[in-house]
Amino acid sequence: MKPRATPTPASGGPATLFFLALAATTALVALLALPFIGLLARVTPAGILVHLAQPQVLVALRLSLFTTLASTATVIVLGTPTAYLLVTREFPGKRLLEVLLQLPMVLPPTVAGFALLMAFGRAGFAGRALDVLGISLPFTTLGVVVAQVFMAAPFYIAPARAGLGSIDRRYLEAADTLGAGEAFRFFRVMLPIALPALLSGVAMSAARALGEFGATITFAGNFPGTTQTMPLAVYMAMQSDLDTAVVLSVLLLLMSFGLLLGLRSAPAGWLGIQARAGTPGSLSAR
Repeated sequence: MKPRATPTPASGGPATLFFLALAATTALVALLALPFIGLLARVTPAGILVHLAQPQVLVALRLSLFTTLASTATVIVLGTPTAYLLVTREFPGKRLLEVLLQLPMVLPPTVAGFALLMAFGRAGFAGRALDVLGISLPFTTLGVVVAQVFMAAPFYIAPARAGLGSIDRRYLEAADTLGAGEAFRFFRVMLPIALPALLSGVAMSAARALGEFGATITFAGNFPGTTQTMPLAVYMAMQSDLDTAVVLSVLLLLMSFGLLLGLRSAPAGWLGIQARAGTPGSLSAR
C-alpha cells in the first residue's frame, strides 16, 4: 500500500499572506499618521511657547487639565466597583447593564450631550430635583465634568473588567467575606495582576475626557474660562486664528499621546505596589 502523500502548503502562500498584511498595515498606519504629521509640520517649539503665553490658550489649557483630572478620578472611583460587580456576580439585567455601560462609546456625542441636557437641564426630571438643592449642571464647569464622565466611563470599565477578570474569580469572591483591614491587604496583593489593564483604562478614559467636544458643547456650552476646554477652543480658533488652532491641536495630540504611552508603559511598582504571588495565601506572609 502506497503511503499517502503529505499535503504541502501552496507555494508562496505564507509569503503572500505576509505581504498582504504588510500592505494593509502600511495603508492603515499612513492613514493614521499622516494627519498627525501634517499638524506637527505646521508648528515649531518656539511657536508653541509663543501661543502658550496667550491668555485664552492658558485658560483653556488649565480648564481642560482640571476637568480631565476630575472626570478621570470620578470614573475610577465609580467604575472600579462596577467592573468588580460585573466580574464577580451574575444577576438579572446584567446584559442590559453591560449594553448601557458601552452605549456612550457608539452614541454620537451631540446626542449624548442633548440627552444629558434633557435629563439634567432645568426642565429635566433630574434637573428639577437638583435645582431644589441649588445645583445647576448645564453651562457650568461641573457640567463639563459630567459630560466627560458620561463619555469616558466605558473606556475605563472595559479594561478594568478585563484586568479584574484575570484574577481567579474565587479569590475575588472571597474578598466579600474579609474584614476591612484584610480586604485592603488582599487587594494590595491582587492589584498588580490587574494593574496593567487598569492603567490602560485610566489612560484611555483620560484621553477620551481630554478630547471630549460634542457632548460638552451641547450640554455645557462654550464659555471661555467656564466651559471652553481645549477642543472647544480649537473649534473657535479655526474660525479666526488658524495658527492658534494648530498649536492647541498639537498640544492635545502630545498630551493624549503622552497619556497613552506613559500609563501603558508604567511598571507595576511605580504606585508603590510590589508584585506578589497572586493568591490569598500570600497574605499570611505579611
